[in-house]
Amino acid sequence: MTFVYLERCTIHRDGNAITVTDERGVIHIPGATIGAMMLGPGTRITHQGMMLLADSGATSVWVGEHGVRYYAHGRPLATTSRLLEAQAAKMTNQSARLQVARRMYEMRFPGEDVSVLTMQQLRGREGARVKRSYREAAAASGVDWNRREYRPEDFASSDAVNQALTAATACLYGVVNAAIVALGCSPGLGFVHTGQARSFVFDIADLYKVEMAVPVAFACAAENLDPDDLPGEVRRRMRDVFRESKLITRCVRDIQMLLLDTELDEDVMLADVVELWDGGSRRVASGKSYEEFDVPW
Repeated sequence: MTFVYLERCTIHRDGNAITVTDERGVIHIPGATIGAMMLGPGTRITHQGMMLLADSGATSVWVGEHGVRYYAHGRPLATTSRLLEAQAAKMTNQSARLQVARRMYEMRFPGEDVSVLTMQQLRGREGARVKRSYREAAAASGVDWNRREYRPEDFASSDAVNQALTAATACLYGVVNAAIVALGCSPGLGFVHTGQARSFVFDIADLYKVEMAVPVAFACAAENLDPDDLPGEVRRRMRDVFRESKLITRCVRDIQMLLLDTELDEDVMLADVVELWDGGSRRVASGKSYEEFDVPW
């Protein structure tokens, strides 16, 4: 499933290929090879270009530079609803939801057994882990650290390191949101977080926050940058970290493993198969007459 990122160009079509034009010239990308096209700053796409993406079963996601912001998306990349159905089924079953939450925490605590911990115990352990990561990053960077302060209505009132942490996590949310909607999952059906339209985004982003966002934020804060330059520098460094770590690839794999316990191959993800519910967990083929089962009046 190919994610293609484009910026500062015009996107059109030539037959069954997407054309990408900028000051260096034109390149052709066969429409059938694209899974998701991420449209960054400065992109313009024609109606014919969108038609080809739709006909090819690709999705379009409008993002910030290298995905550090999520703005909107078209149809999902996945044709199958397996991931969405699994997400809804597990989120609405208390036992299954707890199991997914435990697996999320397990991914952050390698080598630790969390299989019998309650949500309260998991939250306590996670809180201690995050606080420890802040202290370690502060010691490594030489930044004075008191506590995490986040005021969404007044970004500038926080100190430099808290502003950097807020900017870094916002970048992380952008990339994760793009991956979730491209897979056809719901950003709002979270397992640990709940009640917000991006609850699942926060769940998945927490898998990578300590690894990616915290070191970048403290490193930027240590350089005593001009306050007006700090958010932009954080975004640029997060962009580079995402690219080097192949974050989207990791997101796709981790989401599939959490919801299905396996990775889906492309044929399954893009299979255009419609079935009918037959009660319980049973399904039957669509496009077929079942009149023999009709109950006479």
